[in-house]
Amino acid sequence: MNWAESISITTALLILFLVILPITIAIYLYFYDKSQKQHAILRNFPILGRMRYVMEKTGPELRQYLFDDDNDGEPFNREEYLHMVMPGKYLNSVIGFGSKRDFEESGYYIRNAMFTKQNEEMRVDNSNLIDTMRYVVDEDNLFSRKEHREDIPTLPWLLPEEDAIVIGPNCEHPFHVRSMFGQSAMSYGALGENAITALSKGIGMAQGAWMNTGEGGLSQHHLAGGADIIAQIGSGLFGFRTEDGEFSFERVREKADIPQVKAFEIKLAQGAKMRGGHVEGAKVTEEIAAIRNVVPFVSINSPNRFHQFDDYPTLFEFIDQIRQHSGKPVGIKVVLGGKQDAEELASFMHETGMGPDFISLDGGEGGSGATYQDLADSVGLPLRSAIILLDDALRKFEVRDRVKIIASGKITTPDRAAIVLAMGADLVQVARGFMISVGCIMAHRCHTNDCPAGVATTDKKLQQGLVVEEKKYRVTNYILTMREGLFRVAAAAGLDSPTKLERHHVVYKDERGRVFPVE
Repeated sequence: MNWAESISITTALLILFLVILPITIAIYLYFYDKSQKQHAILRNFPILGRMRYVMEKTGPELRQYLFDDDNDGEPFNREEYLHMVMPGKYLNSVIGFGSKRDFEESGYYIRNAMFTKQNEEMRVDNSNLIDTMRYVVDEDNLFSRKEHREDIPTLPWLLPEEDAIVIGPNCEHPFHVRSMFGQSAMSYGALGENAITALSKGIGMAQGAWMNTGEGGLSQHHLAGGADIIAQIGSGLFGFRTEDGEFSFERVREKADIPQVKAFEIKLAQGAKMRGGHVEGAKVTEEIAAIRNVVPFVSINSPNRFHQFDDYPTLFEFIDQIRQHSGKPVGIKVVLGGKQDAEELASFMHETGMGPDFISLDGGEGGSGATYQDLADSVGLPLRSAIILLDDALRKFEVRDRVKIIASGKITTPDRAAIVLAMGADLVQVARGFMISVGCIMAHRCHTNDCPAGVATTDKKLQQGLVVEEKKYRVTNYILTMREGLFRVAAAAGLDSPTKLERHHVVYKDERGRVFPVE
């Protein structure tokens, strides 16, 4: 047999294989689908029904990358997603040609001043540069893209020490905050160790900001980068409980002795879930179980609320005890359901002289690694409605000067942050923006432990894709661009600092073009 005959036989066998194999598989699937009893579509329409399920399964990805408009898609559309990715990777938020916002729709706008502030007039501390890294595009063609990473010293855009936001000024150890932007609560367990470590290191490098531990307890990964920490206490008491599941003030003192821990936060509610947290058993590694003092690889469901208190008197007493044992500020995380809730809280603060040092106000649009659709869609007010109610109530009962408001809920860009600050917040924080900065692609797999980007998973294999020494710079860059943007917006409004934003700096335009003050 010569080489030509050999090639001819090989080709014939290959063609036979490519024809016979698909036919064999199709016949097998036909009879298998016809005989199964679970799916009516497959039973009535074998093969075609299976194609339907394949399209259904891949539909979200196809819509996200091929069919959705740049401004379609929730919880973040492609345009919003890029506004979080690009600053982190390229340390740049410049766009060309014009905004893609639909100016015919109703929405909030920042009032620009007739005479804006010059950069040199801004009250900002840019004295010590931040050493970070960014990517620079060398070539961007249809089928190839070349870029390189470079070191770049960058302005920090910190508040001067005299303008720092002071949380708990009457505490033994007040918390001085020089970044108006920080990371909202994300637990170790909901996120993997690589993601938490990258966040800690990136936030630490940016200086002045903070990270919230979430209700999963304080881990070595939170402390890895030297970032300031707000240690959250959830209804499951993880990290603050005894072996019997009781609250331990000794654990509070242990955490308070760590210099990085600047404050404690009692979580009453979260925007996406007005209940305790949930972590799938697959995520509960032995390390996470040890931190939380629970059984490894068993799903965790926190109680809907704390057993330690059930009204304002007992809540305020609990706050006071934690403050006494720690010497550090204590806040609460809440979601408002209406004006009455805000006024009851403020009224009791006025009557007793007690209460939190700060209030983390989460909007109903906030996210979560795992929750229920009915809670996420319809329970709790959105942030922009709630922030005005809370600020008004605290001012009405003359306790606004005693408490700082930290707002969260899809505040992913400087202009959104500026609007919320003007409405009444002292500080803003975000979770999903930080997730995206370390690689999240919005696969909506956070609750399964199968996050393809290695962010919301404790699976060691999947976490290999998230390289801490790469992603930490993206976290730093995201913070720096957010802070720079806040000062840029303040300058456009004629202010020398974003701390001076007030309601009259924002207007609301309805769909008919009418403009209203924010009240």
